[in-house]
Amino acid sequence: MKISELRSEYHKQICENIVWVKSDKGVQYPNFADSSSRTSRRIALGVHKRINCGNHSPSAIPEQEVGRRFEETTRLFIKESLSLINHLRPAEWIYSTYPITEFDQHAHLAELERISKDNKELASVLGVDYIIKPDIVIGRHPVSDQEINRHEQPILDPEDKVVQYSPLRQRGQSSKPILHASISCKWTIRSDRSQNTRTEALNLIRNRKGHTPHIAAVTAEPLPTRIASLALGTGDLDCVYHIALPELEESIAELKNEDQGDMLRTLIQGKRLRDISDLPFDLVI
Repeated sequence: MKISELRSEYHKQICENIVWVKSDKGVQYPNFADSSSRTSRRIALGVHKRINCGNHSPSAIPEQEVGRRFEETTRLFIKESLSLINHLRPAEWIYSTYPITEFDQHAHLAELERISKDNKELASVLGVDYIIKPDIVIGRHPVSDQEINRHEQPILDPEDKVVQYSPLRQRGQSSKPILHASISCKWTIRSDRSQNTRTEALNLIRNRKGHTPHIAAVTAEPLPTRIASLALGTGDLDCVYHIALPELEESIAELKNEDQGDMLRTLIQGKRLRDISDLPFDLVI
């Protein structure tokens, strides 16, 4: 299977299980549009048409359920895509929703949280927002000595006192998986709700012991000016990924909306916005 086919299947699952068409005073629009914005509704309809949603339209879905389905559909797309290109970065990957304390770089935060709960004064100083449970977590298992030495010439000898601290080398049951990526899924972006993604990203960066994982966000938001509230700037998120970036470009071009078109070009040319198909390739870097 090609990545383009997986992408089409991803859109099919979104159309069949997540997107539903709202109607307000005779005006119809998909549920990733902002009902109060005519531009948002028109762009969303263009994307809806271009990803071939057609007549696929489940009945109204609660917002929380939309988010859960979006996370799961995106997780499966990433898992299947990475399996196609696993030869580019071989590993035994984990795809889950574990809290970050289950991974090597952030395991120490579990003890810090326990101490904070027992000491209110300390909690007021340190804060309590350490334990993050990202929407999608990608990790990799440590590697056994047998796997490291699988070629004819051994690389490691258990008797040698070398490579004693790297989390990549498995050391019995005490070894924890390594956090490779944290991905936030935002079906839509409203400026007042998007900033918790940045907060989670900064916590991942500041409170780690070890390398920084990939930190990304995936969205179906139709307005580039809204996407910009999350995508612009550097230092926290690696990049934002749209479920259908070429289709979004075409929809905005069709409407000849200069403001949204200019912002979209700024985000793309500034390497702050990419298509969902780029995400698995970026994750193997």
